[in-house]
Parts: sequence; structure tokens; C-alpha cells
Amino acid sequence: MPGIAAATRMGAVHLTVSDLARSLAYYERVVGLQLHERHNGVARLGAGGEDLVVLYEQLGAEPAPRNTGLFHFALLVPSRHDLARWLLHAANAQIPLEGMSDHFVSEAIYLRDPDWHGIEIYRDRPRSEWEREGEFMRIGTIPLDVRALMSALEGAEPEFERMPLGTTMGHVHLQVADIPAAEHFYTDVLGFDVQARYGTQATFVSAGGYHHHLGANTWNSRGASPAPDGSAALRYATVLVPDAAELERIAAETPQAEADADGGVFVRDPSQNKILLQIDPK
Repeated sequence: MPGIAAATRMGAVHLTVSDLARSLAYYERVVGLQLHERHNGVARLGAGGEDLVVLYEQLGAEPAPRNTGLFHFALLVPSRHDLARWLLHAANAQIPLEGMSDHFVSEAIYLRDPDWHGIEIYRDRPRSEWEREGEFMRIGTIPLDVRALMSALEGAEPEFERMPLGTTMGHVHLQVADIPAAEHFYTDVLGFDVQARYGTQATFVSAGGYHHHLGANTWNSRGASPAPDGSAALRYATVLVPDAAELERIAAETPQAEADADGGVFVRDPSQNKILLQIDPK
């Protein structure tokens, strides 16, 4: 089958949370997203443009870290300066972090929300600096050079208020039960290209030569089942394709595709992670 359209990108992630007020306080004050809309236990947040995170309240929901589902979602900020500003905010507000890494193609900061959903905030290096090792992109993990990152700040910075308008959903990293099965689905069925692979532990796929739009790993979830109903877990991630023809082509190639009421198509990978394919509104 032909590969997925080069202009394909990621859209909003939809998550169940146990306390919507608590989650909103976190995503607004800590992460820096803005509330776009709140209605009937559902809140939509972003950076002032399209929705990036949609939260659904289910009282009593518990995290499911050893099941298939979300490893993290990744908010891509427009510049290194923006990432440095966010890290300065985190330091000033004493925000607990999971880690900080240099992945050669990007620089990243990791944290978790109150329901243990993984979050990455990152900036890309210019594509001209991305390197390949044989057939794969050079993607690795070394400690972030915090001093070098903070050198991007421009003297006295104004107080951090929110994520910059150009922030997007850069990629989504999933927990899966089996890497070969996941890779087959995302490449041979949906049409993404493999950009990196770590044996049977992780795979990274993308459209248009990006370093990855979707990652999958088995570090916490080898052979696991989906999260139980009612868990604080991923409901679905969104993949945005450029036009109706591309959406129809993928739907026709995908077994058990289900139509969405808003014109998209739901599919499930072999680990039952749910993906919504939609036409890009841009």
C-alpha cells in the first residue's frame, strides 16, 4: 500500500482523569495550557489554537501504568528559547520533573500529571542537524545539557504565563504488548515509515520524514492487556491526515475501522490502543 501522506501530523490526546478540577489546575498552572472549553465533565485545552488535550472526568479512576495505553504525549514548543522559558518556570515553581534528555533530534523535559499520565515538553533541532545511522534516524538518550539550554534565555525574562501559541502535539508514545505486531500495524496498515527501532523493545514511526509521530514500547507492558474500564488512561490519540481522499484510503485498508460521528474513523492497534483518524482542519 502507499505510505501515509507526508503532511500527516498528530492531533489531540483524549484522557480520563479522576478529578477534573485538580487536573485543570495542573494543566493550566504547571504545564501552561489554556482552557478552551469545559462542559459536562469534559475539558478541552490547548495553547490558544486547536485543542491539544481533552480531559474526561471519571471519579475514582485509577492509573494503569502496567497496561497498554499511553506512555506519554509530547507537546512541541516552537523554539529552544520557549523550552528554556518553560524550564525556568518549572524551577521557579518547584515543579517535580521525571527527567530531562537530549535525543539528538530534540531536547526534552518529562513530567507526570496527577493521574500519572506521562507528559513530554520538547523542542526539535533543525532537520538539517538530524543524522541517520544506516536505514534509521539517530535517536538516542543522553542527559540534557541544562546550562546550554538555559543560555537561550535573553536576560530578564517576563513571568511565564502560558505555552506559546505555536505549541503543537508533536508526537504520542504508546505502551504496547508486542513491538512486531505494533510496527506491522502502524507501517503496513496505516502507512507510517519506521525511523528507529530498538530490537523488540521500541519502535518509532512517522510521516514525511519526521523523527517520530508515534512511538511504541514494551518497557512496562510486554504481553499486557488494555487498562480496565474506568481507569485513568488514554481514551484515544488523534492522527490528522490532509484530506478526505487520504482518510477514505486508510479506512478502506484498515480492518474493523469505525466511523466517528464527526466524520473521522476510529481504528485500534493490536494492543487495543485507539486512534482517531481525522481530516486536518488547517
